[in-house]
Amino acid sequence: MTGIAENVFRLLVFPGLVFTLVIGMFGCWVLRKVSALIQWRVGPPWYQPWVDVLKLAGKELLIPEQANAVVFLAAPVVGLAAAVLVSTVLWNALLGRHAYVGDLIVVLYLSVIPSLALIMGSSASASPHAAIGASREMKLILSYELPMAAAMVVALIKAAASGSPSGQVLDLSSLSAAKVIWSISGFMAFLVSLLCIHAKLGLVPFDIAESETELAGGILIEYSGILMGIWRLVQAVLLVALPLLLIAVFLGGFGTGRWAILAGFGKLVLLWVLLILIKNTNPRVRIDQAMRFFWFVCTPALVIAVILAILGRFYGIGWL
Repeated sequence: MTGIAENVFRLLVFPGLVFTLVIGMFGCWVLRKVSALIQWRVGPPWYQPWVDVLKLAGKELLIPEQANAVVFLAAPVVGLAAAVLVSTVLWNALLGRHAYVGDLIVVLYLSVIPSLALIMGSSASASPHAAIGASREMKLILSYELPMAAAMVVALIKAAASGSPSGQVLDLSSLSAAKVIWSISGFMAFLVSLLCIHAKLGLVPFDIAESETELAGGILIEYSGILMGIWRLVQAVLLVALPLLLIAVFLGGFGTGRWAILAGFGKLVLLWVLLILIKNTNPRVRIDQAMRFFWFVCTPALVIAVILAILGRFYGIGWL
């Protein structure tokens, strides 16, 4: 297999789009099924997420009259491409294939693009409901990106303290080897990061941009047909990619042996369970409540975590 063909295969099949979609659709089903069982409902069959996307693909595609058609049509494709790139970089790093220095920065930048694409697409629809949803999504991004970045700083400090070469601290494989979570500051950073990816996924209580009971879908209200199906695929890919980021940074990665890889998938399922628990035990919050929570609760907590991590490195106290 030539270099170009191999790269295309990795991006589109394994460990890229197809592989991630299969796991992501399974994750979507787990999310819906367990939520239904908690609410004393039967829940959907395992193939329901696939049926939903196929059904949307067969529906008529409607473009609002006043919309900027180019941006409206391109936004979901851009969002899916960015999500697939994030998952591919993470899988390559976790499975020991092609990790490289600075891949953490690449992942953090690319992970913002699906949300920005959603904002651009909904804003291009010229719908007042979509505009409100886009405004909420933009405020939510500004809320959780700061604590997310601070959590990564804690992980970098702990990785440097564990003996990783200074030039390789930004390498996801070096972060995995550091096992950041086994310290007070690392555990604090992990908890805040979990809440940040929960908001990035748009799950309750942070489904503020969609708010089906208030805005009838809000940010996605004008999308239909195959474009809505693509947004569902973006959600499925991110449901795998974002937990993988936490596994790589905080939970020690996957490893290379058969049992280590199985343990890595166990970590993925564990994070799904935590997301389900948060989703089903909290009501939706208002956007001002979400902003106050991330800025005035999570961010100060991470400032303390950064201080603890610095003290731990300076005095050689690993559990700090």
